[in-house]
Amino acid sequence: MLQQVPVGIKRLEDYRPIVGDDGIAEIRALAEPLRGARVVHINATAYGGGVAEILQTLVPLMQDVDLAAEWQVIEGADEFFNVTKACHNGLQGMDIPFTDEMQTIWRRYNDLNARRFEGEYDFVIVHDPQPAGLLSFHGRAGGKYWIWRCHIDTSQPNPAYWEFFVPYISRYDAAIFTMREYVGPGVSFRHLAIIPPTIDPLSPKNAPMGMEEARQTVARFGVDVRRPLIVQVSRFDPWKDPLGVIDAYRMVKREIPEAQLALVGSMASDDPEGWTYLDRTIRHAGEDYDIFILHNFHGVGNREVNAFQTVADVVVQKSLREGFGLVVAEALWKGKPVVGGNVGGIPLQVIDGETGFLVNTVEECADRILYLLRHPEEVGRMGAAAREHVRRNFLTTRYLRDYLRLFRELAA
Repeated sequence: MLQQVPVGIKRLEDYRPIVGDDGIAEIRALAEPLRGARVVHINATAYGGGVAEILQTLVPLMQDVDLAAEWQVIEGADEFFNVTKACHNGLQGMDIPFTDEMQTIWRRYNDLNARRFEGEYDFVIVHDPQPAGLLSFHGRAGGKYWIWRCHIDTSQPNPAYWEFFVPYISRYDAAIFTMREYVGPGVSFRHLAIIPPTIDPLSPKNAPMGMEEARQTVARFGVDVRRPLIVQVSRFDPWKDPLGVIDAYRMVKREIPEAQLALVGSMASDDPEGWTYLDRTIRHAGEDYDIFILHNFHGVGNREVNAFQTVADVVVQKSLREGFGLVVAEALWKGKPVVGGNVGGIPLQVIDGETGFLVNTVEECADRILYLLRHPEEVGRMGAAAREHVRRNFLTTRYLRDYLRLFRELAA
């Protein structure tokens, strides 16, 4: 059997004060004809990264509206996750080789996990490239409807990777993408759903935190909370461009010498490349003791991330490619305008000049950081708009609603 991931208890009713009576009533009405439906989500890791965070809330909320929902993760050794990291990068357009040996490894582990997949489900949702071959290797018997959920931008993929994956993903009954523009060339799905990701406003990472508690938490890591703090929260990954963030910070520091930078990440089990890029980031930071490079192995968990985002004077997400960027929504929800890369799903969240700023270069990033540090009144105005934008568009109840709509459409 695939590994079952235990989930906590979530109550839809707890979200009523945030999303209102109408939002809760709509979800209940959508869920009623689906009561008892067997649903399984399958992905590569139970912790680290946005997919795991989403499922930690989505699965128990599905259970709360009387769906028989589960979450399972596939198994794999480093050789497999090295290949799937290359697949992640290649599908987003990176110019890297995809050898016969790499393809063989991917097929072997997908076949292995398909053999371990057991049970009968009404809806099987397979997340991202790592387990995308499950349907092909397992056959349709385990699920009435198979759905592939792509969390990355495949609009301009490396052709070698895309041509390899198209035969596997095109077999699914439906596909979910964050944006219609993300669907790669030359593939069509019987049913295509556009569902941007969301955050859980009641999770430890996003629940309200008092400023005094946040300051004390951040200070434990050596940060001087009396001085300006720039924060980026993301994996250590070339697409997140932590090196570019450091370069932008150095430009800011020439103007505001007391500025500090915190790069806060999470090391995930399906991202062996992360350790290599963490080393590059540390080397790029050099001997600057005002740069803090932290991750979950330093004791940085969800509450600590909450504290850094709460305390930050400026939050940055200078991605070069980005499927969506949950950390952007997290910061906006805390009333922080975000300086974000003008790529992928970030412009869905950062409305330039209203909820933050979109940037294309290191120089633009530094310029917008300086503007926010020098105009605290604008930070307050934009922060209020940012929180309301997330409340209306990017909270987990909307995500649950969209999945229920998709299930209803497939079953009809």
